[in-house]
Amino acid sequence: MNLVRNFATVGGATLLSRLLGFARDILLAAAVGAGPVADAFAVAFRLPNLFRRLFAEGAFNSAFIPLFGRAVEEGGDKAARQLASEVGSALLFVLLILTAVAQILMPFVVLGLAYGYSADPDKFDLTVTMARIAFPYLTFMSMLAFIGGILNTYHRFAAAAIAPVMLNVVMCGVLGTVLLLGVDGDQQLGVILSIGVSISGVVQLAVVVFDLKRLGFPLRFRWPRYTPSVKRLVVLGIPGVIAGGITQINIVVGTAIASVQDGANALLYYADRLYQLPLGVIGIAIGVVLLPSLTRQLRAGEHKAYQHTLNRSLEFSLVLTLPAAVALVVVPGEIVSVLFERGEFDAEAVNGTAAALAAFAVGLPAFVLNKVFSPGYFAREDTKTPMQFAAAGMVVNVVLSLALFPVLQHVGIALATTIAGWVNTALLGLVLWRRGHFVVDPTVVRKLALVLGSSLLMGMAIYGLAGVLEPFFNGGGQLTRFGALAVLVLAGMAVFAICVQLSGGSDLVSHLKSLKRRNTSP
Repeated sequence: MNLVRNFATVGGATLLSRLLGFARDILLAAAVGAGPVADAFAVAFRLPNLFRRLFAEGAFNSAFIPLFGRAVEEGGDKAARQLASEVGSALLFVLLILTAVAQILMPFVVLGLAYGYSADPDKFDLTVTMARIAFPYLTFMSMLAFIGGILNTYHRFAAAAIAPVMLNVVMCGVLGTVLLLGVDGDQQLGVILSIGVSISGVVQLAVVVFDLKRLGFPLRFRWPRYTPSVKRLVVLGIPGVIAGGITQINIVVGTAIASVQDGANALLYYADRLYQLPLGVIGIAIGVVLLPSLTRQLRAGEHKAYQHTLNRSLEFSLVLTLPAAVALVVVPGEIVSVLFERGEFDAEAVNGTAAALAAFAVGLPAFVLNKVFSPGYFAREDTKTPMQFAAAGMVVNVVLSLALFPVLQHVGIALATTIAGWVNTALLGLVLWRRGHFVVDPTVVRKLALVLGSSLLMGMAIYGLAGVLEPFFNGGGQLTRFGALAVLVLAGMAVFAICVQLSGGSDLVSHLKSLKRRNTSP
C-alpha cells in the first residue's frame, strides 16, 4: 500500500473542497457579512453537521469500519455485503426517525444551542426556519459516510473524498446567484441558503452511490432487524456516540456562550473555516486512510507494518501541519483581510476573526494528531478509551470557555478549544504508547524536531515579508492584495521546503517521487 499516495488522493480532493469552501465563504461574507443571517446560518448549518459527526463520521465509522474490515478479511465479499445491508438499513431507519423528531422539536433544539438568540425573536425564528430546511443534510451525509466506509475499506478513496466538493460547488452557485440578483431580506436569504445546503447533500450522496455501483457492490435496504452484526455495532458504537456527544458538547457550549455576543458565532465560523483548511486536508486524509489500513494490517497479523504505518502517518501529518499552524499564528490578519474584507465584512470583523484564527491555530497540530492516534484504538475495537479522554477534554473546554469568555470574549472560546484539544491528544498518545500499541521511531522524533525548527524559521521570514508587503495589503485593489498574499504564501512554502530538505527533517523529493509510483496493494 502506497500510504503517501493514498494520503495525497484524499488530501488533494479535500484541498479542492476547502479552496472552493473559501470561495463559498468569500461569497457568504459579501452577501451577509457578520450580521443576523450569518449568525443564523452558522447555527443552522452547524446543527446537522453536529449530529452527522456524532452519529456518522465519529461513532458510526469508528465502529463500522473495523467490523466491515473483519468481515472482508474473514468472510469475503458475501459476508461483507450481508453486514453492509443489515447495518445500512438500520442506519437509514434511525436517521429518518431522528430527522422527523428534530423537525418537531427544532425551536427547543435551537434554544439549547443558541439561547442568546431568544433575545431577538426575528433572528431566533429565522434560525429555526433555516435549521428545519437544512436538517435533512444529516441523512444524506450520514449515508455518504456509511458508503464511504465501504469504499475506503476496498482502498477506493477518491469518490468519498471528492464528494464534499459538491457542497461548495452548489453553495457557490447559490450565493453567486443571490449576489447577482441582489436578493434582499433576511428571511428570503436564509431560506435560499438552507435549500442550497440540502440540495448539496443529495448531489454529494449521488457521487459515492455511483462509485459503489462501479465497485460492483450491491447494497440492498430492507426492514431493519436487530441482527448480531447490528448488535455488535451498537455495543462498539455506544462509547463512540458518548465520545462524539462529549465532543459536540464542546461545540454546543461554545455556540451557546458566543450567542451572548453579537456576531461572535459568525466570527468563530469564519475563523473555523480558515483553520479547517489544513486540518481538513491533512487530518481528514489521515483519518480516512489510516483506520481501514490499520484494521486490515492487525487482522492479517502484520504488526511491523502496523507500526510503520502509524509512525509514517505521524511524520507526514506534522510535516504539513506545523508550518501551517505557525503561518496562521504569525499572519492571521493578512489572510482574513484578503479573503473576507469586502461588502458587509468590515475591518472590525477582520480583527475579530483574525484573533480567533490565531487561537485556533495553536491547537492545529493537536487536532491533526488526534486523527493519527484515534485509529490506533478503533482498529482494535476499543472505543471506550477515546470516550474517556474526550470527557477529560470536554471538562477542560467547558471550564475554560466559561472562565475566558468574560475576559477575551469569542477568542476565549477558541483558546479553550485549543487547550482542550491538546489535553485530549496528549492522553491518546501517551496511553497508546504505554500499552505498546505505538512504538515511537527515534528517527521520526529527530525529524520532527527539525521540522519544528524549519517551521519557526519560516514564521520569522513571512513575518518580516508581511511588513514589507504591508502597503500592498492596505493600499491596493483586490488583485494587488491577492497577489501580495500569494507572494507571502509561496515565499513561506519555499523557505520551509528549503530548510526542511537541507536539515534532513523530511525528504520532500522522495515524497514527491512516491506519488508517481503506482499503488500495488489490493
